[in-house]
Amino acid sequence: MKYISSIFFIIITGNICFSQNPFITHMYTADPSARVFNDTLYVYPSHDPDDANWFDMVDWHVFSTTDMVNWTDHGVALDIKDVKWAKKYAWAPDCIKANEKYYFYFPTDQFHIGVAVSDKPTGPFIDPLGKPLISMDTKGVVCNRDFIDPGVFIDDDGQAYLYMGQLVVNAIKLNKDMISYDGEVHLLKGTDDFFEASWMHKYKGKYYLSYVGTSGEIKYCMSDNPLGPFEYKGVILEKMNSGTNHHSIVEYQGQWYMFYHNSDLYYKNHPELEEKFGWGHEGSPHPFRRSICFDKLYYNEDGTIQKVIPTK
Repeated sequence: MKYISSIFFIIITGNICFSQNPFITHMYTADPSARVFNDTLYVYPSHDPDDANWFDMVDWHVFSTTDMVNWTDHGVALDIKDVKWAKKYAWAPDCIKANEKYYFYFPTDQFHIGVAVSDKPTGPFIDPLGKPLISMDTKGVVCNRDFIDPGVFIDDDGQAYLYMGQLVVNAIKLNKDMISYDGEVHLLKGTDDFFEASWMHKYKGKYYLSYVGTSGEIKYCMSDNPLGPFEYKGVILEKMNSGTNHHSIVEYQGQWYMFYHNSDLYYKNHPELEEKFGWGHEGSPHPFRRSICFDKLYYNEDGTIQKVIPTK
């Protein structure tokens, strides 16, 4: 377990705000799924190796805070080698509490979505199925790219949903046991420019599906139903210097936040490198060592979301 603390002040439009981005600096992290359990905020990211030359992650850590300033690294919650049916790629996960247990959803092999269970939010998590929960070749799934990025959501009536996929949002209704589903795959409509990283949250009775667009921006749409159809609303966060992005949205202690990633830590650690913007630029030194951040998120009176302004 490692204790991390960093903070400094910045001024934004006359208000004093706390800023500590990236907020994890002793390792490279990406794809943060933020969840609140028992008055503590936990973040479940992926873990980029220090020498990464592709998205070759092998384990998942868990971080927690009670004040949004001081963070604890609880160590490895699950390692890809402990998932017997998986070969590689410990990519973007998510976690939820149900049945007095914690269910950790994760992608592997660009093809499968698995689930692991623990009695604690920090793990260790154990695979109860010994096989994937759902895969790219499962009946009803539509995905001709990577089948990744599970995002879990439990509605007010207790029904749980899992969203996943690239280019098309695939969704399933989980059974009460949280490790199986009813057999039907729903393909969501109205998700303009969807690429990956689907995230569902609810605010004042409306369902918000946010995601990374093919444009690289984080966008969102809204619906009166968790399975849609959705209406596209706009951009929440502009492109980051990491080329990729992956986010989550959560309320904690009365304030809404967006978590996301960029490459600021990498450039801080390598000041000799010219910072070039994102994936695919000639001479860009990498898109593979990322760092997780968060900033406050605000709604307009009509329920739409204001653009999030990244701080450093």
